[in-house]
Amino acid sequence: MSTAKGPLKGRAARLGRLMPSGPSSAARTPFVLLVFVLLGGGLIALLLLNSALNQGSFKLRELKDRTTELTDEEQALQRDVDDYAAPDALERRARELGMVPGGSPAFLGPDGKVLGDPSVAVAPKPDPTPTPTPSTKATQKTPPNTGTGPTGTGRARTAPPAAPPASAPPATAPATAPTTSGR
Repeated sequence: MSTAKGPLKGRAARLGRLMPSGPSSAARTPFVLLVFVLLGGGLIALLLLNSALNQGSFKLRELKDRTTELTDEEQALQRDVDDYAAPDALERRARELGMVPGGSPAFLGPDGKVLGDPSVAVAPKPDPTPTPTPSTKATQKTPPNTGTGPTGTGRARTAPPAAPPASAPPATAPATAPTTSGR
């Protein structure tokens, strides 16, 4: 080996033999092309992955919003159910249907004895000046259950009451005031 200054000596000569002299035997074009293809493919894959993640996050946000909306609707419906199931609402709707509060209940013991003093339900006297509402118009068309006749049980038109056993004292029908809803 020789340089422009002259031949190399000693250590420099040994290192010079390790370096190829002259034109390179390996072509650089396919290697550079391979690097560009790998980088381009990686960028495209990264772009597609990012797009898929963004699409998934939009879908997730949409589903969360829908879940929130349905939860709010469920809670509103549950409030409506609770309002309709409240004792005062049940009492009001029962009165609109012409039902009256039941009288004193009687129970049959295991030996057949009648426990308690049964009484017939009596309809309260109507107000002298009722205000016409759609619900009172419906109850005015059908007379309320007054507690007399075969359906005078105080319940909504059920089977006639069973006669008390012969050993029980006769039931009296005291005029009772309407009961409240238990409050």
